[in-house]
Amino acid sequence: MTESDTNIYVYGRNSIIEALRNEAERMQKIFVRDSLHDSQLSEIFDLASQHRIPISHVPGSKLNDLVGSVNDQGVVALMSQISYQDFGSWLDTVDTSDYPAVLLLDEIEDPGNLGAMLRTAAAAGISAVLVPKHRQAPINATVHKTSAGTVGRIPIVRVGNLNQSIMKLKDEGFWIGGLDMDGDQELWDLEVDRPLAFVVGNEGSGISQKTLEHCDYKFRIPMENNVESLNASVSAALLCYEWKRKVQS
Repeated sequence: MTESDTNIYVYGRNSIIEALRNEAERMQKIFVRDSLHDSQLSEIFDLASQHRIPISHVPGSKLNDLVGSVNDQGVVALMSQISYQDFGSWLDTVDTSDYPAVLLLDEIEDPGNLGAMLRTAAAAGISAVLVPKHRQAPINATVHKTSAGTVGRIPIVRVGNLNQSIMKLKDEGFWIGGLDMDGDQELWDLEVDRPLAFVVGNEGSGISQKTLEHCDYKFRIPMENNVESLNASVSAALLCYEWKRKVQS
């Protein structure tokens, strides 16, 4: 993966198709391995033509220079970096009367986990994902790949201090729930008749103690067979869809 402060290379056919469908304004150029037949990438070519995005046929070694030794499927796209939303500006637009739910990520380090969480949040109807500026996985090519091109579908809001942001969310009427293996409530006890902000913690250490102290609820996922915990993105998926199930019931 190659990345700068302003640009990012995304690889894989499905990821690029989704990006063309939803974020074409960010795509600057597409590189295609010259040994591929055009029929194998017809949808990409059609969408690129519609949005007037240039395509360059290059040797496979060029793709390797751009993204490294990954399964690029013969196609790489150069995109402008994701635009994070400002927390204060985003909060001004939130209508809490609709009882929205948002995800707050507490130092998620693995880009694969981040991408999976963004995909689940978009699919479940979560209103936004809030991420700290520091000690947080960047929105990079791996995130785009694991999110299957859904990165731009819901707001990604960058916050300076997670705990201060939680207090501001509380001032706006949000209730804060943290996923914690020692939580005093089971996830199935979730109540959705209020605006909710769900905190998902670091893959290894979980939610930081200070942040946990700000949570109104601490939810645990029931575990059997001596399994201690689940992957962070799997836990977030269960949380998002339990919320969705309750909202629709």
